[in-house]
Amino acid sequence: MGLQTDLKLFKDKATAVQVVVSEITDWPMACNYAANLTRKQGGKSLAAFGWDGADRAALAGSCREAGVELVAENLREHADDLHTALTLADWGIATTGSLVQDSRSEDLRLATMLAEIHIVVLPLSRLRPDAEDLEADLVRLMASPPSYLAFITGASRTADIERVLAIGVHGPQEMHVLMLKDQNHD
Repeated sequence: MGLQTDLKLFKDKATAVQVVVSEITDWPMACNYAANLTRKQGGKSLAAFGWDGADRAALAGSCREAGVELVAENLREHADDLHTALTLADWGIATTGSLVQDSRSEDLRLATMLAEIHIVVLPLSRLRPDAEDLEADLVRLMASPPSYLAFITGASRTADIERVLAIGVHGPQEMHVLMLKDQNHD
């Protein structure tokens, strides 16, 4: 499969589980999207971990403009009032619309499970056609195994109580994927 085919398949599979998929061309677009969505939905805080230097400065600027607090460390202190989490996917799997994240950071795990909205940036260079195409990447990763590797397909959902579907019980109520056209796909 080619990139356009993989991208279409990923979008189809992700939207089938109510994920909002958007294409972006640069990091400032991701920052503005996350901060503005948080504000529009009445949120006061945005958790983002692993962003440094100019990336973090751009995110802080977008949050300031939107009137949203940027939480970038010590998430446990903010666990009760988290609205949005902005994270980076390590990979995407087209055939399932799933994201893969090395979630060894406790702050990252808390953000992705406690926030009402989870926004994930997925560089197009990290999109794989299927899980088998991810094997070589996972073998390299397992040379120094993470303590927690998450495969995420859509917002949190469960039907374990009388088989009634509930959204957001064990994690975010809403998920957005921002497909980033990175340098390998200009």
